[in-house]
Order: sequence, then structure tokens, then C-alpha cells
Amino acid sequence: MEMESNIIELIDENNEVVQFEHLLTLDFDDREYIVLLPIEEDEIDSDESEVVILRVEQDDEGNDIYVSIEDEEELEEVFRAFLQVIDQEEALDEDEEELFEDEE
Repeated sequence: MEMESNIIELIDENNEVVQFEHLLTLDFDDREYIVLLPIEEDEIDSDESEVVILRVEQDDEGNDIYVSIEDEEELEEVFRAFLQVIDQEEALDEDEEELFEDEE
């Protein structure tokens, strides 16, 4: 099964292009956030990857821009919401697998 890849390229503080995989966009507390997984060639097979969470805002022209979250409490709350979404998706996947196995 071939999966579509959602690669996003952002410019870091050193003006270098950094690639991320888009994991999900999350609406939380009347704001929109984007959750990204850094694509680092050294850590492609690593199980201990860290996600990057950015707040989605609009510039003067209405274009989406991604803003770092400075407030640690806000970041923690969004991260917990992200984990809940992941847990729900995993539970749904397990339920689907059980249904498929029961049909066989």
C-alpha cells in the first residue's frame, strides 16, 4: 500500500530549508495548530522523534503563516490534545482491524 506523503519545507532561523512531514492540523481552543515531524536524514528510523507544533495565523494578506508557540502552558495543552487525537485514531484503527479479522 502506497501512502501519500505530506512534506512541508520551512525556513529556519539560519535561513536553511528544513523539511517536515505534516502529521495533522488541529483546532484547539478557537485556534488552529499544525503538528509536524522533522525529517532528519540521521533519524529516519528513530522511534524517539519529536514533533513540532506551530500556531497557524494569517498575515495582512490573509495567507497562512506558522508561528512558534512561546507560552509553555499553551504548548503543553496543544500537545496533550494532539496525544488525545492520536490515541483516538489508534483505537479506531484497532477496532477496524478487529472487525476485519472477524469477517475472515
